[in-house]
Amino acid sequence: MDPLSDVFSLLKVKSVLSARFEAAGPWALRFPAYRHVKFGGVIKGARWVWIEGVTAPAKMEEGDFCLLTDGSPYCFASDPTVEMQDGDKLFARHVGADGIVRYGQGDMCTISVGGTFEFDGDMSGLLLNILPPLVLVSADSADARSLRAALELIRTETESVRPGAAAMAGSLANIVLVNILRAHLAASSGSTGWLGALSDPRIGSALKMVHEDMARRWKVDELASKVGMSRTAFIERFKDLVGLPPLEYLIRWRMTIARDALKTGNENLASIAAAVGYASETSFSSTFKRTFGQSPSRYRSQVRSKG
Repeated sequence: MDPLSDVFSLLKVKSVLSARFEAAGPWALRFPAYRHVKFGGVIKGARWVWIEGVTAPAKMEEGDFCLLTDGSPYCFASDPTVEMQDGDKLFARHVGADGIVRYGQGDMCTISVGGTFEFDGDMSGLLLNILPPLVLVSADSADARSLRAALELIRTETESVRPGAAAMAGSLANIVLVNILRAHLAASSGSTGWLGALSDPRIGSALKMVHEDMARRWKVDELASKVGMSRTAFIERFKDLVGLPPLEYLIRWRMTIARDALKTGNENLASIAAAVGYASETSFSSTFKRTFGQSPSRYRSQVRSKG
């Protein structure tokens, strides 16, 4: 798989398309801190979004999407100057039997949807640590075509309660998340960070090779040669974008895969060690402990005792 798909495979994403909000007149809502990631999309009209104490209000137009990633309290509003209300309480008071939250009098001038993504606790940093606190994707972005199609499906699905609604909601939310990240990735060319590295032709190619064959005894010279760079330039560019030198990144990824195998599988340590590129169980255990602060055996026992 490609690196982004690899990360998703470990996140064990639990997604919920949580609310359709139809509002008339002025309104401003504050929502409390949350776990992991929230998203929002505008079906009709416009609204403002900001993260309390972190970002300035940003206007979202029809068809736009946002992703909130840092867990801080956040606000949505038709006008940022309107007096703030508690969003959770307002939603609870105004939700209808069809699951739609309707607020205000007269024609509904704003229709929006939102949802939540929660990830495996051990693995959540794989994605959350590489994203800005607020990601905005404009409807007229060249890479938002799939999001426009998803928004039309969401609009239809949230108009009324239909058979299979829960299954559709979760699937649509996942489609939204992947496509927001794709659009962000396409727009972040030249920026630093892991997602920026994926969009870099040479470093992105190196990451793809490492993920496709992580058990291989990769050498820096070999990777640099395959992507057409000198050893020194490759190391510097890789570290600037990814945040780690190439072989340190490889070790970190191997240990992340091993940790997931220890948590979810029944393979013995020798098999897991071999799968991630270690001929010696002792060497594997030492590296795992250095990375996560405890031995593989202790980690597995601790995880299973909680289950």
